Amino acid sequence: MASRPIVPQQIRGEAVNGGGKQAKGAAGAEAKNRRALGDIGNLVTVRGIDAKANRPITRSFCAQLLANAQAAAKAENNKKQVPVTIDGAAPILDAGVVAVKKAGPKPATKKVIVKPTSEVIDISPDTVEKVEEKEAKCAKKKKEGEGPAKKKAQTLTSVLTARSKAACGITKKPKEQIFDIDAADVGNELAAVEYVEDIYTFYKEAENESRPHDYMDSQPEINPSMRAILVDWLVDVHNKFELSPETFYLTINIIDRFLATKIVPRRELQLVGIGAMLIASKYEEIWAPEVNDFVCLSDRAYTHQQILVMEKKILGKLEWTLTVPTPYVFLARFIKASKDSNHEMENLVYFLAELGIMHYNTAMIYCPSMIAASAVYAARCTLKKTPAWDETLKKHTGFSEPQLIDCAKLLVGFHGGADKNKLQVIYRKYSSSERGAVALIQPAKALLALGGGVH
Repeated sequence: MASRPIVPQQIRGEAVNGGGKQAKGAAGAEAKNRRALGDIGNLVTVRGIDAKANRPITRSFCAQLLANAQAAAKAENNKKQVPVTIDGAAPILDAGVVAVKKAGPKPATKKVIVKPTSEVIDISPDTVEKVEEKEAKCAKKKKEGEGPAKKKAQTLTSVLTARSKAACGITKKPKEQIFDIDAADVGNELAAVEYVEDIYTFYKEAENESRPHDYMDSQPEINPSMRAILVDWLVDVHNKFELSPETFYLTINIIDRFLATKIVPRRELQLVGIGAMLIASKYEEIWAPEVNDFVCLSDRAYTHQQILVMEKKILGKLEWTLTVPTPYVFLARFIKASKDSNHEMENLVYFLAELGIMHYNTAMIYCPSMIAASAVYAARCTLKKTPAWDETLKKHTGFSEPQLIDCAKLLVGFHGGADKNKLQVIYRKYSSSERGAVALIQPAKALLALGGGVH
């Protein structure tokens, strides 16, 4: 006799009777998918004892339980069997709970095969739309090449073509690297690394606004040779006072702008130069020369009062506009962009630039940034730097090599004839050892043989 009369679980709708073998066959058919239920109200009351399944149902254990139930049924004879009800429902076999019917003639056992329920997919317009949208996205990704791309096999033709190009020297060269010329000055607050690009963009836009126009036709008593003599003398004065380069370039800019707006007699041309240098010194220098110093340097050709009157006249004509981009501001930047620059390179660039602005035609035809870039290019060609022009210089100057050739050829020509020129101040200045004697270097004759470029 079983001490725990527990009724085994079976699939819903399967009847069980007293036939042990038939019950065993029915129990074994679906034994793989069965598991004992917990306490969900399906307690079985047999002879006043409450019991529930608390162990897994195996085939042997299921057969034993059925045999015990059959023996109990025979012992009770015609007594009414207690059905199992779940939540007041009819005595239907649910979730493996067995209801033992009244003992009587052994009916034929009908095996109920429970087919697994298939998944029902609700096909609605929304579902169809989502599926179509998903398929469209997949097709778009495949078209754009987002999907896994197959590696193209290298054909014999492509291999032979690549070898032919390599043999002819027409293979694709790697793009030149553009160097960050401000990387070393990141910690230097005076370098203004955060704003330097914007500053020079503004200089490039504003340089044409402050450029003087061709004024020689409007000056009846002045010609380009007189202007060159004045500039040559001012270079000597600037050198004696040991003024900064900014002062010299601003002085020339003030002279040209004033002569473009005012007719000046020949006898006052030197006075204009003195007044312009006095203004530039006050603007750029910490300790500007005194008026009496200029009186002495001019061999007392002009009085103290005349210099002050000319200073006031110049400032009035220029409307006190002194913050202008001169060639010097571009020279400082472009020399920095030339990565392999040294003292020799710097002195040669300044030598060529000063020769350029001393000649009227060069100063009027080319803008300050063009003169500065051409001076750097001509200096690199003179010192045989390779390459003469690279992507870094092109980026920071805004000029390509062909654009600079015409102006650079003029500067090289001035260099070649500097030793024979009557105006020797600039040549002597840069022939000294203090300036690296760059004026004595052989000019870049190879550059003169090149064809002209584009402005």
